[in-house]
Amino acid sequence: MVPARIRPYEALVAEAAAGVGLPRRLADDLAARYAELRPWPGVAEELAALAATDIKLGVATNCSEALGRIAAAGVGVPFDTVVTAERAGFYKPDAAPYRLALAELGVAPERCLFVAGSAYDLVGASRVGLDIWWHDRVGMTKPPEAPEPLRHASNLSGLTNFVLGA
Repeated sequence: MVPARIRPYEALVAEAAAGVGLPRRLADDLAARYAELRPWPGVAEELAALAATDIKLGVATNCSEALGRIAAAGVGVPFDTVVTAERAGFYKPDAAPYRLALAELGVAPERCLFVAGSAYDLVGASRVGLDIWWHDRVGMTKPPEAPEPLRHASNLSGLTNFVLGA
């Protein structure tokens, strides 16, 4: 059941498609083929290296519960938690999904690094005190109100060494 305070993710994707002149049905096509999506090169390797340590891994996503689980499974690395906007009751950059992920991981913000895939994660994650590595694969513009991340890179090369302090 979707909490009343958020609209379903799939409906928002359909509206976004229509807003740029694409057929709304493409949202259904995307959802039907979601399991075909693969992580960017290097992502699975870096996360697998972290998973082999005692580092806890979690996901905070604006996807629906179903699509968030599919996307997380597609990485091929076990996550300790997968927090979706649907379950948190709010979309990022609201603080609720980040706070729920921290609570489920049992980690204080100052002991966690958030790997952001969106420029607006810089705003949301910083609201709860998270340090940020911005994985900016496509060259996004940083929102003016967003703090500088600890790292701003087009890939995750070196993430494991960064986290482990090597």
